[in-house]
Amino acid sequence: MEHIRLKSSLLTSMAKMGLWVFLVVVCSLLCVEAKYMIYNTTSSIVPGKLNVHLVPHTHDDVGWLKTIDQYYVGSNNSIQGACVQNVLDSLVPALLANKNRKFIYVEQAFFQRWWREQSEAIQNTVKQLVSSGQLEFINGGMCMHDEAATHYIDMIDQTTLGHQFLKEEFGVTPRIGWQIDPFGHSAVQAYLLGAEVGFDSLFFARIDYQDRSKRKDDKTLEVVWLGSKSLGSSAQIFSGAFPENYEPPSSFYYEVNDDSPIVQDDTNLFDYNVPERVNDFVAAAISQANITRTNHVMWTMGTDFKYQYAHTWFRQMDKFIHYVNQDGRVNALYSTPSIYTDAKYAANEFWPIKTDDFFPYADRINAYWTGYFTSRPSIKGYVRMTSGYYIAARQLEFFKGRSEAGPKTYSLADALAIAQHHDAVTGTEKQHVANDYAKRLSIGYVEAEEVVAASLACLTDSTDKSGCRSSQTKFLQCPLLNISYCPASEVDLSTGKNLVIVVYNPLGWKREDVVRIPVINENVVVRDSSGIEIQSQLLPLLNASLALRNYHSMAYLGVSPNVNPSYWLAFSATAPPLGFSTYYISGSKQAAILSKRQTVYKSESVNDTVEVGPGNLKLTYSVNEGKFKQYTNSRSKVKESLEQTYGFYSGNDGSGDLQASGAYIFRPNGTYPINPELQFPTTILRGPVVDEVHQRINSWIYQTTRLYKGKEHAEVEFIVGPIPIGDGFGKEIATQIKTTLASNKAFYTDSNGRDFIERIRDYRKDWNLEVNQPVAGNYYPINLGIYIKDNNKELSVLVDRAVGGSSIVDGQVELMIHRRLIHDDGKGVAESLNETVCIHNECTGLTILGKYYLRIDPVGEGAKWRRSFGQEIYSPFLLAFTEQSGDNWTSSHVTTFSGMDSSYNLPDNVAMITLQELEDGKVLLRLAHLYEVGEDKDLSVMASVELKKVLPNKKISKITETSLSANQERAVMEKKRLVWKVEGSPKEPQVSRGGPVDPNKLVVELAPMEIRTFVIEVN
Repeated sequence: MEHIRLKSSLLTSMAKMGLWVFLVVVCSLLCVEAKYMIYNTTSSIVPGKLNVHLVPHTHDDVGWLKTIDQYYVGSNNSIQGACVQNVLDSLVPALLANKNRKFIYVEQAFFQRWWREQSEAIQNTVKQLVSSGQLEFINGGMCMHDEAATHYIDMIDQTTLGHQFLKEEFGVTPRIGWQIDPFGHSAVQAYLLGAEVGFDSLFFARIDYQDRSKRKDDKTLEVVWLGSKSLGSSAQIFSGAFPENYEPPSSFYYEVNDDSPIVQDDTNLFDYNVPERVNDFVAAAISQANITRTNHVMWTMGTDFKYQYAHTWFRQMDKFIHYVNQDGRVNALYSTPSIYTDAKYAANEFWPIKTDDFFPYADRINAYWTGYFTSRPSIKGYVRMTSGYYIAARQLEFFKGRSEAGPKTYSLADALAIAQHHDAVTGTEKQHVANDYAKRLSIGYVEAEEVVAASLACLTDSTDKSGCRSSQTKFLQCPLLNISYCPASEVDLSTGKNLVIVVYNPLGWKREDVVRIPVINENVVVRDSSGIEIQSQLLPLLNASLALRNYHSMAYLGVSPNVNPSYWLAFSATAPPLGFSTYYISGSKQAAILSKRQTVYKSESVNDTVEVGPGNLKLTYSVNEGKFKQYTNSRSKVKESLEQTYGFYSGNDGSGDLQASGAYIFRPNGTYPINPELQFPTTILRGPVVDEVHQRINSWIYQTTRLYKGKEHAEVEFIVGPIPIGDGFGKEIATQIKTTLASNKAFYTDSNGRDFIERIRDYRKDWNLEVNQPVAGNYYPINLGIYIKDNNKELSVLVDRAVGGSSIVDGQVELMIHRRLIHDDGKGVAESLNETVCIHNECTGLTILGKYYLRIDPVGEGAKWRRSFGQEIYSPFLLAFTEQSGDNWTSSHVTTFSGMDSSYNLPDNVAMITLQELEDGKVLLRLAHLYEVGEDKDLSVMASVELKKVLPNKKISKITETSLSANQERAVMEKKRLVWKVEGSPKEPQVSRGGPVDPNKLVVELAPMEIRTFVIEVN
């Protein structure tokens, strides 16, 4: 019993002790809980102290290793663990948790997807975050577009699409350009897509490693960029290149699985490291301050697809701001590029001037990112073709009137916008992603094709009084006309049917050009809108064209053509500005004019030359050499030696230093000429409309050179591929145009199809270039053209898509037209650039059909052709076909139409680059001056456009000039513009701008290189 009592007492004591221990543990836990830190993140700029601007951001590629949709929803993570939906979902609560936190977002293609899925409550919350400045939209386009392979019109359109959404939903206008990942930076980006959009600054990361090194030493990473000779300081912009990249300093990465040391500030736990981390922060800040002017540095806190769990980043930044500011040596704060820009401006510093651009870009020795100027030439060509089509489709949609119920051009607008991304049109994406971009363009094109067909049916129907609702005409179009496939024109006319062709001209001036369509009958006649027979020419459809047609129609459409046309029918068509003419093809008792066919072979004859050309321009061709030898223009008296050849660069395999040639990088390992294999005969076709020279260069290169009557340039069409790689070597195919011009190392390439910039071989204006790649380091992007000149003549070459090019030898122009490589270049895509086309799982290398155009002029006279014909390349005739029984089309339909006053053309130096009806019924109009200051003695002058004659069928009730992206009034933008101080006294020509538009006279003035944007209200 005693024993039991003792045991009971012991148990009681132990219970009391257990309770005491439990209370101690609870108290301990409560005490730790009581130490919960509220981090002080209220800091703002501190004068006189080094301010470290922490800019939280994510860089979300709208396609690269995964498609845009895969990136958004987070699928296909075996390739890359990335989900933009997670980023945006986690961002909202992270910002709500601390009102001092900030974040910037860029890619509207992703944000708009996310926005459409949110509840009204979440949307209202996000609007509050935007209004408070916690969430700021930067750049604001649908994507972060490329700056080398993009055309300025596409850059404007994709930016406008994003800016319109932000204005409508949030009432905001982005202030900052944020081009942090494109592989080099263009002058057009700085002045046009920067200053003219209303941006206060522009930031980017990728500049040449030699340039960056010098700028660090000179503290010139931040500059005032004067991108336009013509617009000068009126379009300059503060610009900053980051010290290394667009990521945080080393050891400051905080995604869930990143290995940077966190700030461990709990003294009750092991590994307390606040002093060490603060020291690391201060050291990194001072290091950056040593290469930066003023007491402000920016840290880009984020990188690709980060903030999928945003709290992991903000928790650490909260701690850094708190403890660094307690330390006191530097001041850390949550910031945005806007806050940073304002701080730089307030510093009242004088900044160095930057002119021209940041091409080409190399990130280290032997690593020039100049291959992507040409990579995936098929997608580049498709983007350019659909871009020109989109301009025409919007015009026709405007003339007919937008239909809420019917097809629209928006799908094509969205697909084109996404395709401008710096891993899309560049050709630096994985193959399945390239396929996705092409698919989107195709879907958008098909819907826009319906818009065009419905609009033309409406405009041609003279009897319809019901607003085009009852028009029965069905127009067909031929997007595969480039491979001779056009079912709409391949109809049997021997039964008495007429083929009606509506030829639409998207340009603002009357235009004449040659139309070429495949036909199956040779007994045909062509009549114009008045029913008058006009001259035409039949050209036999040769085997090379038929092979291309049959293979690719099966590959892309899954159909084998039922009939093969025998001929191309060529005739000269004329169409009014922003209007159409109608042509009729009908059967005839006798054949149309057949081309005179001459087949020539290599011979022992001393006189082996043949002259071709039906007009002023003649080319002399050497049969024995298989090359052109001389260019002669009887009107301009230009006579010049001319030789055109092919060659290839063998792609470096990277075995020496792990730097191969690939999708991004051009690194040649030897140059090899491709000599014409003279066992192939040359075919020459002559006629009243066009002369053609057909050359089989070798088994995988075929060339057709055309000279048109009434034109003074040569058109060179090439079919290249499949490029053979059976020898184990990748190949990069180039064509060279050789003359005797003494060009003295200088050549000129366009900036995004706009300004021309002088290039000098093996030279950089901003630093002493160390030449390690004499070919790749002299390649530049070309969207419009390239030219060389001497004291007497100039050679101009214009292109049909983005390519890379150079002048490696004086007197010579070179274009890279196709690439097929078997090694990855180690820049992230992890895939060799080896494009194929497959039928039933049997694949061959990609074949490219493309064109370039060349002309030689007396020096100083080439600009007229480059500018005017450049517009014709970008905006070709749009052809629509329908069939008609009998001859009553003329009496029952409108056969000619112009959206402008019948007596009016735009001036020769002005182009209309946008005519679009907006959703609210207003009209978006953009007019562009095509010439630079001093470019042409006649046309580099102020131009005037009479809007009453441009829109004669609309009564303009109000006109408002806006920023380039139409998201704010121009006058408001100009009032807000920051005027930066610059070093020295830079000399610039007298800059002029068009004056205000009188609402009664409605005349728009445009100075050289000026683009003016208007929102017009019409009755």
